[in-house]
Amino acid sequence: MGMRSVYGGLAAVVLTTSAGIFAVSGSSLAVDEKSPSTSSAASKSAAAKPAAKDAQPAAQCPVMGATSPASARHTAAGSMSNRDWWPNQLNLAILHQNSSKVSPMGPDFNYAEEFKKLDLEAVKKDINTLLTTSQDWWPADYGNYGPLFIRMAWHSAGTYRVADGRGGAGYGTQRFAPLNSWPDNANLDKARRLLWPIKQKYGNKISWADLMVLTGNCAIESMGGQTIGFAGGREDVWEPQEDIFWGPETEWLGDKRYQGDRELEKPLAAVQMGLIYVNPEGPNGKPDPLAAAKDIRETFARMAMNDEETVALIAGGHTFGKAHGAAPPQGNVGPEPEGASLQEQGLGWKNSFGKGNGKDTITSGLEGAWTSTPVQWSNGYFDNLFNFEWELNKSPAGAWQWTPKDKAAQATVPDAHVPNKMNAPIMFTTDMSLKMDPAYAKISKRFHEHPEEFKLAFAKAW
Repeated sequence: MGMRSVYGGLAAVVLTTSAGIFAVSGSSLAVDEKSPSTSSAASKSAAAKPAAKDAQPAAQCPVMGATSPASARHTAAGSMSNRDWWPNQLNLAILHQNSSKVSPMGPDFNYAEEFKKLDLEAVKKDINTLLTTSQDWWPADYGNYGPLFIRMAWHSAGTYRVADGRGGAGYGTQRFAPLNSWPDNANLDKARRLLWPIKQKYGNKISWADLMVLTGNCAIESMGGQTIGFAGGREDVWEPQEDIFWGPETEWLGDKRYQGDRELEKPLAAVQMGLIYVNPEGPNGKPDPLAAAKDIRETFARMAMNDEETVALIAGGHTFGKAHGAAPPQGNVGPEPEGASLQEQGLGWKNSFGKGNGKDTITSGLEGAWTSTPVQWSNGYFDNLFNFEWELNKSPAGAWQWTPKDKAAQATVPDAHVPNKMNAPIMFTTDMSLKMDPAYAKISKRFHEHPEEFKLAFAKAW
C-alpha cells in the first residue's frame, strides 16, 4: 500500500507501533504498511497462530486509532467532508476567517504603532541592495531584480475591482491560495522568497502587503522612473480569504464568465480564471489587437482605470524587463505552489528545461524584451511601437507575439543572461492594442511625443 498522507502536522516525528511506522514530516503524517516491522514473513507467521482467547487488542496510534483503510481515512486523503455531502449548506466559516481571536500577532498587536517604529530609509536601502544582488538559485535578468519586483507589486494591486472593493494590495494576499498559484502569478513565488530575509529582519514593523508595494516603488525609482511616494499601513491577513468570488470556472484559464456579446459577469475584473486582467496573447489566445483592446478597456475600467491611466500603466510597466518563454511549459514546468510537493518548500513551477532559470526560464510563454534598455526608464517602448512595422510570430514556447519586420531591429535588445548576444524586441497582442485602437493610439502618440508627460502619467497611475 506504500505511503499515504492522512494527517496535517508541523512536527518531524517517527512513531513505531505494532501497526507500522507513522512518520510526521513537514506537513503530512504517512503510514508505511510495508515497513520492516510488519514484513510479509512476520505477517504470515502471526496469521498462522490462533489468537489467544483473552488477547488484548493491538496497540493503536493515538492520532489515527485503527489503521484499516476504512477507519484511517481523513478528508485530506479524499473522503467526503460535510461540505461535499451538503454543498448548499450555509457556510458560516467565512465569518471567522482572520479572526482576531486566533491572530498570530497577539491580541494587543497594533500595526500602525509598529510601523511608526520602522526605519523606512533603512528598509529602502536594503531593498536597493537586493535589487542588484543576483542569486544563483534565481539569477536576475540583466543583473537586476527590479522588473520582477515591479510585476510582483503590480500583480498584488491589480486584483482590485471597484464592483465590490475586493482584491488589491491591501492585505498581502498574494502569499496565499488561490492568488499564489494563479498562472498569471507564475514565478512570483521567487520574488517573495528573495524578499524573505528583509521581512525577517524587520519583522512585524512592516507587513508583507507594504513590503511588496514598497519594493515595487524602489525598483521603479532605482531604474530612473518616478513614483508619487509611498504610504504604509496595509495590514496583513494570515490566512486565505475564502469569501472572494474569483469566477465560476473549475480550471485555470477557463472563461465561463461571459454572456451575450462578451458581457463580463460582475463583479469580476479579469477575462479568465487565474489572470490579473487580460490574456496578453489576445482574447482566449487569439491574436486580435482590436478585440484585445475591448477586453483591456473593460477590465481596467473595473479596476477604476481610465484610458490614459491604462496606456500609462501598460507602457510604463513594459518599459522594464522581459517576458519568459524559453520552451513549452508542457513537460517542462511542474505544478504551481499549492499543488507542488512538500519537497519544493513552498515554491512551485519547477522547471526542468535546461538550467530551469536564467535564459531557460518559462513563465508566461512569451519571450523577449520590449526595449533596448530593460532596466532603465526610457521612451523606448513607444519608439519601438511606432517606429517599426510589426508581424505576428510565435515564441519558443508557442505563444503568439509580435516582432519587427525591419531587419535593423533584429539585434537591438541585449540578452538578459548571455553576454554579447543581441535580440529583436517583442510586443504582446495587448501592446499592439495601444497602437491599433483609435482611442489608445491617440494617447500613446501624445506620450511618445511628450516623454515627461508619459513619465508623470505613469507615476500617478502607479
